[in-house]
Formats: sequence, C-alpha cells, structure tokens
Amino acid sequence: MRKISRILALSLCLVMAMTVLAHADYTFPIEKTETFTALTNFPVGTESNPNNRTIFKRLEEATNVHVEWRTIQSDQWGEKIALEMSNARTLPELVFNAGFGDTDLQKYAKQGAIIALEGYIDSCMPNLQKVFEQAPEYRTMCTDENGHIWAFPWIEQLGYEKTAIQAVGNMPFINKGWLDFLGLEVPTTVDAFEAALIAFRDNADAIKAEFGIDGSIIPMSFIMNDQDPYILINGFGEGYGDVDGGRHIAVTSDKKVICTATQEGFKKGTEWMHKLYTEGLIDPEAFTQEWSTYVAKGKSGRYGVCFTWDVANIAQVSMDDLIAGKGWVPLPALTADVRNITPQNGSFTSGFDRGRCVVTATCKNPELVCSWIDQMYAPLQSPQNNWGTYGEGDDFDIFTMGTNANGEPMLTHAWLGDASPVEVREAESVNGPLAILDSYYGVYVTLPDDAKYRLDWIKDVYTPDMNTEYVYPNVFMNADDNKECSNLNADLRKCINTAKSDWVMNGFTDADWDRLQNDLKAYGLDKYLEIHQKYLDAFFAN
Repeated sequence: MRKISRILALSLCLVMAMTVLAHADYTFPIEKTETFTALTNFPVGTESNPNNRTIFKRLEEATNVHVEWRTIQSDQWGEKIALEMSNARTLPELVFNAGFGDTDLQKYAKQGAIIALEGYIDSCMPNLQKVFEQAPEYRTMCTDENGHIWAFPWIEQLGYEKTAIQAVGNMPFINKGWLDFLGLEVPTTVDAFEAALIAFRDNADAIKAEFGIDGSIIPMSFIMNDQDPYILINGFGEGYGDVDGGRHIAVTSDKKVICTATQEGFKKGTEWMHKLYTEGLIDPEAFTQEWSTYVAKGKSGRYGVCFTWDVANIAQVSMDDLIAGKGWVPLPALTADVRNITPQNGSFTSGFDRGRCVVTATCKNPELVCSWIDQMYAPLQSPQNNWGTYGEGDDFDIFTMGTNANGEPMLTHAWLGDASPVEVREAESVNGPLAILDSYYGVYVTLPDDAKYRLDWIKDVYTPDMNTEYVYPNVFMNADDNKECSNLNADLRKCINTAKSDWVMNGFTDADWDRLQNDLKAYGLDKYLEIHQKYLDAFFAN
C-alpha cells in the first residue's frame, strides 16, 4: 500500500509540474537537462546536500533541471553569506534561502550583484503571478519605489487580517487551574484581573499545597520589552496599547501613524501597572530575567499569569489540555476606559520575508532559473518546501498524500507520535521561496495541529475586540529612509523602553511624563513618524 501510494503521489506531482507552462521555451520537464548553480543553508545535524532531499529529487525528475548546490550550515550563514556575495568570481547564479533584509537587497542591487525580477515574474512565472493576483498586497510589498522587485518572497498565511496567527504576538495567559480552585471566573476587566492576582497572592500557601508547587507563588511574570505585558493596557485611554515594542507605533482609524508612548492610554496604563507592582503582584525579576530563568520558573508551576507566543513554552501543559481549555487559557481583552485589542503591526500580511531568494548577476539563463523557482510557488509544492514531504519510506513524514472534499490531491498532516515536529520539519523541508495562502487549507493542505488551537484563540478570544481598522504594513523603504528610521528608532526605542521599566517599578510624575515627551521630540520623533506616514500613504495608494 505504501509503495502504491508513493508512486501515485509522485505521478500526481509530475503531471502537475508538466502541465504548468513556465515560459515559451520551458514546459517542464524539458527535453535536454539544464544545469545552474545555487547556494543555500541547512539546519545543524541534517542532510547537507540538497540533492539528497526527497523534495529536490522529485523536482529534478519533474523538471529535468539539475542544480549544482553549495551549502552553508545555517548557524554560520549570517557571517559567511556577505563574503559569498562580495566575490563575483565564485558567486552562484541563485541564492535560494537568502533571508536578506531590505538593507541587503538595496546594497546588492546598487552593486549590481542581483538582478531585477519583475519582468521574469510577468513573463515566465504563472504560479507566482497567481499568488499576486489572489493577494496583490504581496506584490506591493515586494516592489521598491522605482518599481523593481529584487527578490522572491516567502509567504505563509495562517488566518487572514484580524484572524491571522500573528495578529496577537505574546498572548497573556492565565492559570485556569488556579482560578477554578479559588472559584474565580476568567477576568474581563482590569478590576477583575487585579482581584484575581490579589487572590493568587493571598492564597499562595493553599495553591502551593493543592498543586504541589516548590518555590514561591508569582501572580504575574513576564520579560519587559520582550515577552512583554503591555497588551494589558489596550483598554486605557484611546485603546491603542503598546503592542509594537520594536517601534512603538500604531495606525489610527483615519490612517495616521502615531507613537503609542505619547498617548493618554500609555500614561494611564503604565500608572495601573505600577499599582500592580506596588501590591506585590508582579515578579520583581520581570525587568531583568533572561528566557531560561523565565521558563524555569514557569515549568515549576509558579505563575498565575505569563506572556508568550504559546503557553506550552512556559508552563507544564499538554496540547490536549490547551485545546480543552484546561490548565491555562488566553486572557481576553480587559475593559478599562474602552475595550479593544490592537493587532500587531504587519500582522494582516504576516508570515512574509521579502528577501528570501535572489538571482545573481552571474546567472546565464534567468528565464530558466525563474521558471524553475516558479515551481516552488505551485500550491501543492509550497507546503512541502515549508514543512516537509510525504512518501519518504520512513516513520516520520510530515504529510501523507490524500484528497480533499472534491477528490483532488491534498497534503494531509500526519500523526508524528513521539517524533519532534521541528526535527521532522528540518529533516524534510527545504524552505526558500514559497507561498501558502489561507485559502489553501482544506484544498491543497490541511492546517497544522499546533497552529489550529492558536488560530482558534485569535478568532474566538481576540478578533471580536479588534476595533482597530489598520495596522502598519510591511513596507519597502528606500535605503536613505530605512537608514534614517533605523538610526532614529535606536534612540526612541531605548528612551521608551527604559521609561516603561522604570515607571512600572518606581512610578512617575507629570513632570516625568512631560520630560519623556520632550525627549522623544528631541530624538526626532516627528521625522520618524513623517517617514512612516509617507510609506503608509504609498501603500494604501497602491
């Protein structure tokens, strides 16, 4: 049965690849084998030769294109790729898993090390064209102000806009076991939340005895400016909160970029956080602890509330319990002056890497290389590149090849038993340029189990309270603006983050608040917002 299903699945891939018209001269598989050179990276402890991976074996058979790979171990990529890009004599024709930032793309474009791709996308990349037709915002985000596209993107949608898995980053989680033990409901207001923390503090001995906890009870812990708690202040003032700890910006309903640290809600919310600190409800180490310390205390069962992407990273809780709402649950929006959740900036088009793959100036046949890359954007191919494949003949395939409700081929996530999903993914996937749109789930691929319950939390717990209409998108600034924004942000971010930590611990006066506002202006806040506004306006104009 396994042998038959493997043959059937391979045949389906070959048929799909052959029916995609890549270019007037390239209908795959081509008659005569063509070869080009490429560079990529591989995770530590996994297969170092891409041509030994099942995905690339199938692609070579389906296209009759052979790739001569050079590889770098992923933990050495950052230090070695710059050297590779500076040597024109040895530069390969394609950098497959580049992960270049905007500064890199602009530098290599200016140096002539990489080529513009928009013409090839329009002439010989029907799969990527279809992605851009279905979600045109991604083409906008890939295009610089001169109309050029310098790299092929990586796109992974899980949910969409206000239901996107990244719409809420570090979620607040509350210990449902403790709430049930004390006869308390999950709080939905700042007053009820404070009362729950006080109950955790005042019943510490009973909680320790009931749950067998060694060490002191900590009502709430976090890592300030990292696993950050400022989603809690969304209900104060105007309701913007401060969920973008990297830039401290938000977008108003009339499409204006503002600094969250200048808003009344930031001031009132920080005053409330200081009140919690003075009541002994916040972990004193929350302002200095590292990740390892944060996790160690969480795994010891000492937290009542914590903040992270997935509470299983912090607490001893199983996926089954999380799905059933046992042990830990996400804390909903807390009503103060208003009730709101501000989504993360960039989250409406999140799961996006603008610089995932580039074609270099040494490329002898860009049409062939771009046509081959286009196969990565086929709806059945992208999930395999991203997560792994099927039919390898071992016990740890990410997928089996099944069918959807219409009887068409669909990749189905397999039960992995005790195998680590991360290890299986690293062993099978190839990453690189790809696109998985939210509309693909249930049609080309099933939704990963470890993403489903988080998506349900977003949709059921947070999306109903997302009254904010816009988030700041993933824009492609020019080199000068990017550099100026980066320089301004270094001072602005340090100023705001320092104030947050200091004020939550020590409190602040109106004079302190005024001093912060003056300091932000002195550090160039107006220019910083002006640059961001320019690109926001251009994004919506496009």
